[in-house]
Amino acid sequence: MNMPATETVATKATQSPKTSVATLWRPALKQAFVKLDPRQLYRAPVMLVVELTAVFTTVLCFIPDSVVPVFVAAQIALWLWFTVLFANFAEALAEGRGKARADSLKAGSEGLSARRQVAPGFEVIPASGLRKGDVVRVEAGEMIPGDGEVIEGIAAVNEAAITGESAPVIRESGGDRSAVTGNTRLVSDWLLVRITSNPGESTLDRMIALVEGAKRQKTPNEVALDILLIGLTLIFLLVVVTLQPFAHFANGSLPLVFLVALLVTLIPTTIGGLLSAIGIAGMDRLVRLNVIAKSGRAVEAAGDVHVLMLDKTGTITFGNRRCAAVYATPGVSAKELAEGALFASLADETAEGKSIVEYLRGLHPQPEPAVELLTAVPFSAETRLSGVDYQGRKYRKGAVDSLLVFVGLPRSELPTVLAREIDKIAQSGGTPLLVCVDGRLLGAIHLKDVVKPGIRERFAELRKLGIRTVMVTGDNPLTAAAIAAEAGVDDVLAEATPEKKLARIRHEQNDGRLVAMCGDGANDAPALAQADVGMAMNDGTQAAREAANMVDLDSDPTKLLDVVQIGKELLVTRGALTTFSIANDIAKYFAILPALFASIYPQLGVLNVMHLNSPQSAIVSAIVFNALIIVVLIPLALRGVRVQAASAAALLRRNLLIYGLGGIVVPFVGIKAIDMLLTALNLV
Repeated sequence: MNMPATETVATKATQSPKTSVATLWRPALKQAFVKLDPRQLYRAPVMLVVELTAVFTTVLCFIPDSVVPVFVAAQIALWLWFTVLFANFAEALAEGRGKARADSLKAGSEGLSARRQVAPGFEVIPASGLRKGDVVRVEAGEMIPGDGEVIEGIAAVNEAAITGESAPVIRESGGDRSAVTGNTRLVSDWLLVRITSNPGESTLDRMIALVEGAKRQKTPNEVALDILLIGLTLIFLLVVVTLQPFAHFANGSLPLVFLVALLVTLIPTTIGGLLSAIGIAGMDRLVRLNVIAKSGRAVEAAGDVHVLMLDKTGTITFGNRRCAAVYATPGVSAKELAEGALFASLADETAEGKSIVEYLRGLHPQPEPAVELLTAVPFSAETRLSGVDYQGRKYRKGAVDSLLVFVGLPRSELPTVLAREIDKIAQSGGTPLLVCVDGRLLGAIHLKDVVKPGIRERFAELRKLGIRTVMVTGDNPLTAAAIAAEAGVDDVLAEATPEKKLARIRHEQNDGRLVAMCGDGANDAPALAQADVGMAMNDGTQAAREAANMVDLDSDPTKLLDVVQIGKELLVTRGALTTFSIANDIAKYFAILPALFASIYPQLGVLNVMHLNSPQSAIVSAIVFNALIIVVLIPLALRGVRVQAASAAALLRRNLLIYGLGGIVVPFVGIKAIDMLLTALNLV
């Protein structure tokens, strides 16, 4: 009995929506008012204080005051409300960027059914009723109802609903490619799958929770920053409260509205209003990379990583050996060797064989026979040779010793020039193959594990950021050293075993360094669990996915470099905007303090370096700037501060110059401009 397949639109465009601010501002604006509820706002203590002061100031508007006109008090109250709304708007905008993806994922899982195995057959139940350990059968065209392990069968699976990539992948029982993800579709054959997660714990659930639940999660860094902001708020609150008694002692009085304005402008409202948006935007960037983090702590740890342990195959190199050069035997022309090697590889469907054909076609273009005219001789473990028979001639290629046996030539009689080239290939970490036709040796082919283009430059950038790279490989030390030198990594772990990987990570951690690594096999699980940032491949084993604290849905090992970049951007953005927020206070001192004490200590007028028009305009200008600067910084909070390749000291100097000095200068200019505008419009 076949279940009706639940249709899901799963394309890269719908799964990774390019939502713009223009399409999000309306719902974000609505949410900004919803978030005024103190039960929601308590998560942002600084903004909760601003809301309480806004309520207090609103009440004061109805109490006559001979010093502060009601019109001015109403403006202050209004801008205090705007300050809270702008902060809520930033948070809602950050949440909205990922909501479209979450909605799409949810839509794909609604109404999904499963065919669960029960003695003596199967029963159809809602997918939400599956539990860990249940076994389900999935037919071609049906959706896989939950994360699991293939225990029987082999099939092609379209994982576009999760990864955005439409090309099907093969999943089969046993080995490292047995893991399947819920809400992906079988496009051929059938599978028997053992469910490995309970409801609410699947990859899809974690992705939705990461997008929707980021606003409820606080990382250790955010908690520490919250404590700092609360501490500064309490200090400034204490200072402001003591100013009124001080004024009475000096035979004066300070308007309560002005004191409230002073409190709001002095507490770190800018970072307090944007902190949540920064964290959510960082997690959203991670989701857009198709990486699921099991905790915010892992993302933060990625920003502080000192050592990256990277597998050679598939990460640093392409993983498939490619033809790099050919060397002819003395007396054999280059054209003759090219023809023999090309013909011997035309029927070879391996990546290595295709690379030889591609290389020789570009090197020596020549007429080729139709493939159907060739008699293929497939590679066998016994002969270690492959090739074709064509028009009575035998073209062969294979391992050095095997082909020498085939042509009946002792190794000692190998031409000196060719023997030297073969030794060079082996010493450089490559693989030499010999080519012959009708028993005549033509020359050698150099196959090498090709380093991915641009990877050396990426490692150089990481080195400037103070991150050391370690290549992990099962190759012998000589081969590993050759690849490492070409790739530009800082260190090598050759002939790596699970025990060696684990020991290396512990050694680095014992020296006080944070370590990140990626893996996909069961033998990687111990190291992934030990690493501070462990990223497992989605197409890897269940053991690896459970041990890691991140899962890459695209199964691209190089993405670990991007995860580190996002982690650093998240930390740098928080630091930069915190610096800017605190530096803002300097200009506000010069704006509000002279205005506040003008009637008690006229001498303080010398501090009015901005030459603001009046005490009322000075206070209102500072409040307006305090609100508008949050709006101005929303794009930066959502995008993140770009981390350039430089040392930590250089990054610190740069951020202090831009956000520290900028945080001092910008408010002076902004407050003065607002004062001039308010005066010109007769609003104060």
